[in-house]
Amino acid sequence: MIKCSTDRKKMGKKIRMIALDLDGTLLTSDKVLTDRTKDVLRRAIEQGIVVLPATGRPLSGIPKEVMEFPGVRYAVTANGARIVDSLEGRILYEDQVSYENGKKVLEICGKYDALLEVYYNGVGYTEESALNRLGDFVPRVPMAAYILNTRRPVENVTELFNRKRLPTDKVQAIFSSEEDCKKAWKEVEDHILDIEITGALCNNIEVNAKGVNKGKGILMLGKILGIEREEIMAFGDGRNDTAMLQEAGLGIAMSNAVEEAKAAADEVTLSNDEEGVAAAIEKYVLDGDV
Repeated sequence: MIKCSTDRKKMGKKIRMIALDLDGTLLTSDKVLTDRTKDVLRRAIEQGIVVLPATGRPLSGIPKEVMEFPGVRYAVTANGARIVDSLEGRILYEDQVSYENGKKVLEICGKYDALLEVYYNGVGYTEESALNRLGDFVPRVPMAAYILNTRRPVENVTELFNRKRLPTDKVQAIFSSEEDCKKAWKEVEDHILDIEITGALCNNIEVNAKGVNKGKGILMLGKILGIEREEIMAFGDGRNDTAMLQEAGLGIAMSNAVEEAKAAADEVTLSNDEEGVAAAIEKYVLDGDV
């Protein structure tokens, strides 16, 4: 059942763009894009609506089933650090973590038992030793399989970063314990300026450049395409979705979302395992209620 909120009147214009978080939102817990959801996305695209993933994943981590879905052309990746046009193979926008700040983040998070990642050119690099004990960091099999199948293993992420000496789209750390995650989060927050810290899991830290978030990303793409804020609909479930849910003309949180995401949204739909994205698009877009 969809819960309606009336404290913000942001639903006056027809929806022309739908931005979709992936994990915990568009995809089921088993990382499946269901037939019903595919049908709803197809119908929305046929109506001329721009449908796109807006994710913390690098471009290479977005399932082909999503990026190659007929009519899907754009993607907001790495929490908004990189916006791409897959049809023309172009980067429309990027805003990266500086080498200096990325180095500090890796130094702090490296003191804990954590899987460290950096993103370059749409590819995530992860230490091979951490991938060999992935279950310690990501116990859920579908999420672990996603990471294992989409990351490029390296011997040492920090050494790679220091050798390249380049900015990165995002630095991520996934910790073996939530307690370590909280400690590292506070240390990063207290000692590094000009960054944005968020997370999609209870035990991860995602660091972007200051001002980078999915909300800014979808508004930037909307500006490029001539689509106004009020014409954008967004779905999410995690802490890294809160800015997007706030900024969208119609922000919809999943029933399985964290409380911060629900508080940021205008509506709460069914869970990702109950095809909540499909239900909300059918109700508020395809049926012409918005």
